[in-house]
Amino acid sequence: MTTNKRGPGDRPALSRCVPVDASRFAAEFWGRRPLFTRATDLGRSDPGGFADLFSVYAVDELVSSRALRTPFVRMAKEGTVLPPARFTGPGGFGAEVGDQLDSAKVLAEFANGATLVLQGLHRTWPAVAEFSRRLSAELGHPAQVNAYITPASSRGFDPHYDVHDVFVLQIAGEKHWRIHEPVHVDPLRDQPWSDHREEVAARAAEAPVIDETFRPGDALYLPRGWIHSAEALGGVSVHLTIGVAAYTRADVVREAVARVADVAALRASLPVGFDPADPAAVAPVVEDTVDALIAALSDPSARPAIAAAVAERLLLRQRSDSPPSPCARSRPSRRRRRWVRTPWS
Repeated sequence: MTTNKRGPGDRPALSRCVPVDASRFAAEFWGRRPLFTRATDLGRSDPGGFADLFSVYAVDELVSSRALRTPFVRMAKEGTVLPPARFTGPGGFGAEVGDQLDSAKVLAEFANGATLVLQGLHRTWPAVAEFSRRLSAELGHPAQVNAYITPASSRGFDPHYDVHDVFVLQIAGEKHWRIHEPVHVDPLRDQPWSDHREEVAARAAEAPVIDETFRPGDALYLPRGWIHSAEALGGVSVHLTIGVAAYTRADVVREAVARVADVAALRASLPVGFDPADPAAVAPVVEDTVDALIAALSDPSARPAIAAAVAERLLLRQRSDSPPSPCARSRPSRRRRRWVRTPWS
């Protein structure tokens, strides 16, 4: 276990999410198995372990004062995503938008049991944006952050799996999580849980691997593909979900193939009269193409160029997936605002 105490500052972002050092996390947990950690085991016993990142007051400000629009906001109830018109409206004179968050509608749906999802907090809330940039840099994979605000005794989504790894940071309230082993290991981005809906439902009916009530300051790492569902208990629950879109070997294959495709054997046209509806005609074309591809990839003299091209393409993707911090002039600090009790408290 790490001996550092959790808190803001210069300490590694990953160390605030897991109780082990980075090398052990990489060897034992990354992409392999979940890791649930109590606040006390992360080095803090008070309930404000992530208060510097987010809070119920941040929810109140984002809903009431930031003029958020879809898709930065969505709402769901008992597994069903609500139509945006249920919680958005016109921006008013001069705004010329029709999908701005309507705080009165949001509160009405929330009071009726709907979960509020604040999406893309890594672009809208500075403390979360800075933390996600640091975590992304440490992991080497892009990260994005959503907040889930669930009313008492309510469930936002059915059991499902994500196509990205997640870190869950409990901010306020309590939430009961059930986590089950995957039915489809390491799903890619185009392999959503709905492709395995029946298998997911059946697995969710089995005994869970993790069955815990999350409290403020608790954290979870969950690899992609692991099935999960959560329900708020006696009060409002707020948690952050940090989604990490891990680059995969399939990405390397895709970029390597794109690099070697520029060889004569692969640039050649398919035969005249080629009929893709005839499997017997397609089979020899596929066989010849695969042989040419293997030959191009197997050329030792081409490996350095292929590696350089793949690195360049992945670097461009990384820069696109993880936008840098915004440019801004320095400004004087503001006195911390005094907040009153909010609907999310």
